[in-house]
Amino acid sequence: MQSKLLRGTFILTFGTILSKILGLIYVIPFFQIVGRQGTVLYQYSYVPYTIFISVATAGVPLAVSKFISKYNALEEYAVGRKLFKSGLMIMLVTGFIAFLAMYFASPILAEMSTQEKKANLQEVTTVMRAVSFALIVVPFMSLIRGYFQGHQSMGPSALSQVVEQIVRILFTLLGAYAVLNIFHGKMVTAVSVATFAAFIGAIGGLAVLFWYWYKRKPYLDELLEHDKGTMDISLKEIYKEIFISAFPFVLVGIANPLFQAIDQFTFSKAMSEIGYSSKVAKDFFSMLNFESHKIVIIPVSLATAFSLTLVPSITKAFVANDRKNMNRQLNQTFQVLLFLTLPASIGLSLLAEPIYTVFYQHDLIGAEVLRAYAPVAILFSLYSVTAAILQGINEQRFTILSLLVGLLIKLSLNIPLIKMMETKGAVLATTLGYTAAIIINLIVIKTYSRYPFRLVWRRSLLIIIFAGLMWAGTEVVYKFLSLFLSSASKGQSILIILVSAGVGASIYFYLGLKSGLANRLFGSRLDRLMTKLKLQKRRGSVED
Repeated sequence: MQSKLLRGTFILTFGTILSKILGLIYVIPFFQIVGRQGTVLYQYSYVPYTIFISVATAGVPLAVSKFISKYNALEEYAVGRKLFKSGLMIMLVTGFIAFLAMYFASPILAEMSTQEKKANLQEVTTVMRAVSFALIVVPFMSLIRGYFQGHQSMGPSALSQVVEQIVRILFTLLGAYAVLNIFHGKMVTAVSVATFAAFIGAIGGLAVLFWYWYKRKPYLDELLEHDKGTMDISLKEIYKEIFISAFPFVLVGIANPLFQAIDQFTFSKAMSEIGYSSKVAKDFFSMLNFESHKIVIIPVSLATAFSLTLVPSITKAFVANDRKNMNRQLNQTFQVLLFLTLPASIGLSLLAEPIYTVFYQHDLIGAEVLRAYAPVAILFSLYSVTAAILQGINEQRFTILSLLVGLLIKLSLNIPLIKMMETKGAVLATTLGYTAAIIINLIVIKTYSRYPFRLVWRRSLLIIIFAGLMWAGTEVVYKFLSLFLSSASKGQSILIILVSAGVGASIYFYLGLKSGLANRLFGSRLDRLMTKLKLQKRRGSVED
């Protein structure tokens, strides 16, 4: 049973990571097809869509998955089926309400997003309405995924995620290309097709789930025949518990889009007030909220995914009141996070120009925005992990407080700082907002878990020193390569990145290995990797 669970978790994690990677890589060809004008329109629609989809699902699919798993363990299979059927109806209703809300609110959202003339506002409205159709399908699809996960069957969820992403990306790229280069249509049409791809992708993911349902239904029906039938569960009470427990996690999940939404609704206004034209303001907004953000989120996704795998162990230790083990797990989580995120964000900042060229085009202003924005990746990761730890120690109510404080700081300072520092002002406002939220989370963790941060502070200093030495080595190599390679060329930029990042990574991990820090953090996983790479002699040969 344990091996099946681990295998299922691995499949789902792999599917999620593959889906995220695909979702990050496609921006390279998409930018080449629609340019900055298209990405601005695209981003205007996607930030509100992300918020609407999170509110529409409200954490119900994950919660239903947990309840089904719980009642299956008690052999009360009928309760799980009853919950699933009611959940489908709820997701259909909330999805359709969210679709109607976004569809009819699009003109207002468009007006809030940009200081544009009426014709251009109509374009933003059209693109927002195109993506809103996905809201009808996605919550419904998410619940079916939750149902399979509740039966410890992760394959359907993983495959449907990947298929959904592949279908969405293909429709986005081929559709936008066809509109602009074959039918010679307008940019707004191309971007509308690209955002409508979310609906088409969801249909693809749903088709996979329906196929699995058709194949597995005989087995699932057979389980009902073995139902004990001793429990009469009130769905009203279950959903009350679901919504109360899920609300903080919904907020944490949309923290990033909420910060982006503040930029979307205030950035153009602030830039126009200091004399920038509408076009320049939109270009700067795209550099910040789409182009740089898509790159910055890469190390965040990987580091956070690695760190969050440790959270269940924290929960287990907290419930068992095993203070020593819980402190050890918290030490591990914070150190792993910093060990992975700090060098990645420094590397992104240092190599911002060639990285920006590879992903989009050679643009010195865009590279400067990425350089300033890259270090914020550390805060994004820290916020996600500290919020997850609050969940682990059953103090998730404080995540609402910390997020609201962070958003209030962002909202209060965004326009003044943009007027003072332009795009970097928006980055600074985000930094200050996230910093405040993280400090609150850390205070709560220290107060309620009585966790001493001493070891983490010491190890953090060591990681910072290693990252500083890595930065120095990478900077020297980068400056040397820049003497005869140009960051204006995509091909040469790739070479600069590979060599510079390779040297930097080698320095960093060499220091991590020599100091023993890497071994303390990754233990047996690192030993297996080292053995495979033949960088470490087998212990047997040493003993001989």
